[in-house]
Formats: sequence, structure tokens, C-alpha cells
Amino acid sequence: MSNVVLGLLMLAPHTIYALNKQFEQTISLFYRASLGSLRSALTGLLERGEVEFDELVENGRAKKVYRVTDAGRATFLAWLTGPIRGSDLETAALSKLFFLGLLPDAAARRAVLDDIVERAAADAATLERYDAQLDALDVPPQFAEVFRYQRATLAYGLGSHRHGLEFFERLRDAER
Repeated sequence: MSNVVLGLLMLAPHTIYALNKQFEQTISLFYRASLGSLRSALTGLLERGEVEFDELVENGRAKKVYRVTDAGRATFLAWLTGPIRGSDLETAALSKLFFLGLLPDAAARRAVLDDIVERAAADAATLERYDAQLDALDVPPQFAEVFRYQRATLAYGLGSHRHGLEFFERLRDAER
């Protein structure tokens, strides 16, 4: 969450309400955030010195406008160009893709896309191995229907990973 907030603030300074609106209008298609989680992320970013704010009074109301510090820029760029961590490849990959245009260097963008492709291929291979292992199972008849839908879930995951892999491969190849 913090890296996505940093990315939005790299695009433009925002109040927390403007950040929330940005999430709702753009990133919420692949990343959900509540106003409370945004507050929590901003608190952590402030404590680490990665964002700062100006207090303004507009129409008689006090507002805090947050912006990224040099430390925040460094943290964001390290995340954007670093390896994907965690188990949610789709959210991480789409989050990085959303902000990829902030990297001015085509080689750096390709490296990020290479990392996403590598991770997507590894995750797809893991699912394919699991799928092959399931073929060897002797499923008791009373679990046949449960197993059928579990296999359908795996088939969906495999299809999704294959699609993502092909999508990011095409994007990477177009970046070359």
C-alpha cells in the first residue's frame, strides 16, 4: 500500500481525500484501499520521512497536502525496480505497471517487465506441476464433485497466469 501511495504522490501532491479519489478512479480496479488504510499508510510514510505535508487553509478548512520526499522517491524507485515480493503476483505486477512510465529509461522499464515475466513464468510452472500431480490422484467417489470444482479453480488460475504471462511478454517485447 505504501508504495502505491508514494507512486500517486510522485504524480502530484494530494490531500488524503484526493488520494482516496485517485484510488477509486484508477487503482481500485486491481488494488482496494479504504480511507483508514490510506491514513495508516500515510502515517507510516510520515514516520519514515518518505512524505511530508504542507498545511493549507482553503474555504475556511485546514488541509494537509502530502508530497514525496527524496527518501520517499528512493523507496518508491527501489520498490518499482526491485523483485516482486509476496504471493499476489497480479496486484504487484499491475501496481508496478501502473507506475512504470515514471521510469524515464527504457532499459529500466524492460528490466521491470523482465522481472514480472520471470515471476509469472515461475508461478505458472508451479501451477502446472500441481495440475500434473492432481492427475495421479485417486479421488474417492464421495469427493468427486468437490475435486471437479477444485480442478476448475486451478484451471482458472492456470489460464489467468498464462494470459498474464503472455500479456507481459508482449509488453516487454514491445519495449525493446
